Amino acid sequence: MTRQNIAITQWSQLSNAERQATLARPEQSRSLELKETVRSIIERTKTEGDAALLDYTRQFDCAEISQLVLSGEQKQALLAQVSERAKAAIDKAYDNIRAFHLAQTPEDITLNTSPGVRCTLKYTALESVGLYIPGGSATLPSTALMLGVPAQIAGCKTRVLVTPPNKQGQMSPEVVYAAEKCGIDTLVMCGGAQAIAALAYGTESVPKVDKVFGPGNAFVTEAKQQLSQNDSGISIDMPAGPSELLVLADDSANPRFVAADLLSQAEHGPDSQVILVTPSAALAQAVQAELVAQCNALPRVDIARQALASSRLIVTKSLAEAVAVTQSYAPEHLAVQTDAAAALSEQLTTAGSIFVGHYTPESGGDYATGTNHVLPTYGYAKNYSSLGLLDFYRRYTLQEVTRDGLADLADSITTLAEIEGLDAHKRAVTIRLEAQEDNA
Repeated sequence: MTRQNIAITQWSQLSNAERQATLARPEQSRSLELKETVRSIIERTKTEGDAALLDYTRQFDCAEISQLVLSGEQKQALLAQVSERAKAAIDKAYDNIRAFHLAQTPEDITLNTSPGVRCTLKYTALESVGLYIPGGSATLPSTALMLGVPAQIAGCKTRVLVTPPNKQGQMSPEVVYAAEKCGIDTLVMCGGAQAIAALAYGTESVPKVDKVFGPGNAFVTEAKQQLSQNDSGISIDMPAGPSELLVLADDSANPRFVAADLLSQAEHGPDSQVILVTPSAALAQAVQAELVAQCNALPRVDIARQALASSRLIVTKSLAEAVAVTQSYAPEHLAVQTDAAAALSEQLTTAGSIFVGHYTPESGGDYATGTNHVLPTYGYAKNYSSLGLLDFYRRYTLQEVTRDGLADLADSITTLAEIEGLDAHKRAVTIRLEAQEDNA
């Protein structure tokens, strides 16, 4: 990698069109070919069930796999492989994630909106949830925790974890340990669009669920979007794309820290995007040099280099302008590395998760601070929220009206019904009032 892979851009010298291009994400792959491939996978999985899942898993993951659901014996054998150091790390992360999400437990609300009219808002856990844990180039017990802990706290009765097996047809021991911590009993060895389809429709081995959670590649994302809009009846957690990080920093920032944070997201995948926005040209130049040095030392250097090719170092005229650029981009992860980071973060509202101060690395949120790392990407932070406990509930309302309460509301209800031309709505009120008069 050379310094030219991630150039320094002077924001004030760009036209509006150039600014939009500078903040553009790598194009998400939703080609017609991808859509049609995913549609075909969904239909085959719906029709053939386990047979299709096994065939796809043998094709993409492990040629010799003969079963989908992890048996009790297999689970115990994998748990025995987890080192004490790994257990301690997962235990610590679990405790922090559980504490933060437990504090989000919702409470029912009951209110008398007017005399004789009582309204209640109630929360109930989703009956069944599917938790997708990506596989491939990385083992992700952290995602198992991020999805498993809130599902456990909410009390979802059916919790199904799906993840691709490795080439030996095994599940990651650390993922199994995280699932065990979260009380997840059904562990399924399959991935990709076919795993999402199995969760949506159910198969001989995979229970049908009400909602699917978790990040994934283009095929997984496309499957989630298609299935949330067809006859399967499932919902999904959020739209998502490649991982991204924006660092907002000034002269007080340590360029080594900034570069390390940028690379922590760049190594996720070649379509990840990282951005530095700063009023300091000197910092941008120092970070540029650090990126070269630190990237070359990474085991995943090739992946990081590809991500840096579509990333940016942006120099603004002022910190206020840097804030405006940040708000416009709406990053999945936002690191604020200034001496006044806490105060500055109050101005920053369009981000999935914010990391405040010089000693708050983004990787802390990925693993163990307690916040959830399943976040909206691709600018969706402007209108979608980070994953939280409430995503594992649904809410519904009750209302109870007395005779006197109905009489008090009658004129309002019947007048609005007349305005809308809905006579049966009006009659549902007047017939009750007439019955009161008859009984008087």
